[in-house]
Amino acid sequence: MRTFFGLNREYAENVYEQFFFLKYHGGWSFTEAYNLPVGLRDWFVKRLVKQIEQENEQTKKANKK
Repeated sequence: MRTFFGLNREYAENVYEQFFFLKYHGGWSFTEAYNLPVGLRDWFVKRLVKQIEQENEQTKKANKK
C-alpha cells in the first residue's frame, strides 16, 4: 500500500529501523535522526555499522589471546 506521498510501508519500516539504530547504538535522539537529510542519515548508519564491526573484530582478537 502506498501513502499519500508515495512512500510504501516497507520504506517507512526501513527508515524507522535507521532511527532505532542511530538512537540505540549511536546515542542520537529521535529528533536528531529525523531531521538528518536522507543521504547523511544513510552515511551515518553505514559508518556506525562499520565501527561496530571493527570493534567486534578487535574484541574477538583480544579474547583469543
